Amino acid sequence: MSKKDKKGRKKQIRNKNPAENREQVSLNEEKLLAWLGIDPKKTEAINEATYFTCLKMLSETMGKLPIHYYQKTEKGRIRAESTDADRLLTVRPNPYMTPTTLLTVTEFNTQHFGNGFILIHNRLVVEKGYTGRIEFLGLYSMNPNDVTIWIDDKGIFGEEGSIKYEWRDPLTHRSYIFDSEDVMHFKTWYTKNGITGEPVRKILSDTIATAGESQEVMSNLYKNGLTASMAMQYTSDVDDARVKMLQKKFADKLTGPQAAGRVIPVPLGLQLTPLNAKLTDSQFYELRKYSALQIAAAFGIKPNQINDYEKSSYSNSEQQQLSFLVDTMQYRLKLYEEEINAKLLLKAQQEAGFYFKFNEKAILRTDSKTQMDIFAEAVQNGIYKPNECREYLEKPDAEGGDILMCNGNFIPITQVGTQYGNTAGSGQEGGSG
Repeated sequence: MSKKDKKGRKKQIRNKNPAENREQVSLNEEKLLAWLGIDPKKTEAINEATYFTCLKMLSETMGKLPIHYYQKTEKGRIRAESTDADRLLTVRPNPYMTPTTLLTVTEFNTQHFGNGFILIHNRLVVEKGYTGRIEFLGLYSMNPNDVTIWIDDKGIFGEEGSIKYEWRDPLTHRSYIFDSEDVMHFKTWYTKNGITGEPVRKILSDTIATAGESQEVMSNLYKNGLTASMAMQYTSDVDDARVKMLQKKFADKLTGPQAAGRVIPVPLGLQLTPLNAKLTDSQFYELRKYSALQIAAAFGIKPNQINDYEKSSYSNSEQQQLSFLVDTMQYRLKLYEEEINAKLLLKAQQEAGFYFKFNEKAILRTDSKTQMDIFAEAVQNGIYKPNECREYLEKPDAEGGDILMCNGNFIPITQVGTQYGNTAGSGQEGGSG
């Protein structure tokens, strides 16, 4: 939009709509990339199928795991009474997201950008006769592209050497500074300073680019009807304009799915010779599969989770799922639990034994028969109470189900052999007989 000034010259007026401004910037970036000979679609690693699958697997796994609030007591671990922070993590962290969505988008940002941020919105509530308590109002995800981490080495914002987080609101373009205790910061294992993480795609840039190129080759082959390139041979002299016309004419007829089974008439003196480039000769499939396994391995994803069942079977799929939990997700869950407990619990709560913990067993569920066998064995050996197993099965408590039971033939190890001792009034001596 422009208008004329007093001298009749056009004067640029900045668009007041931030969304339209961002769209214009995006278009300019695409034009710049095209001018530099770079395909804008190839700049995003997420366009590669294996990379996308790995992000999806890790993000969804983090989102599907429920988190519980516990307390360590003299009698063991118990479910603690719900608090503001507990309700935010299990019911509704903010008006726009569910807990599943919040954890999913945070893990996606962590893996794709190297860092994931959750802003803690809280306030201090002062009560009579007490210094005060913290009331948690909301948890909000922050886009890593809008966050800058500062180390206050001069003490400008308070304590010298403290870490501050600057967030730029993409709508108002205003900047806000938050203390470290107001931001939950999750990072990948790849960190050089322990403060900021690096994305996996930075290490695998060449591998992901190669996988993307192979994916584009297959896409182009399908678009062209799986037909190879051809050499056009002609005997007479043909000018450039005629050559381009012939190229376009036969390219339209010989490419695309509609070209399958079509008979193409060729003029006298013109010959079309296919340039056969077999994918098997270049080991295209093997190389592409190797690149996919490399990307998956960097994320800790097992082959069966990217649909590679060559060395997998139904019998060992459960073991591979357990391996995924132990080798990949256990580190991620421990990292999340430590950050959540440090930022959402007061020191007094931590000292009283309160803590948050993910229920990792949610991704290790077995079939119904195996589950019932496990419950029966646990109840019969005094490990679980019957009502505890009924709770797992989402059944109501039963009367008398809150006691531990075991086989009556079992005796304590300290009493083994006493059954062979003297029997009162029998007159018999204990012995091996």
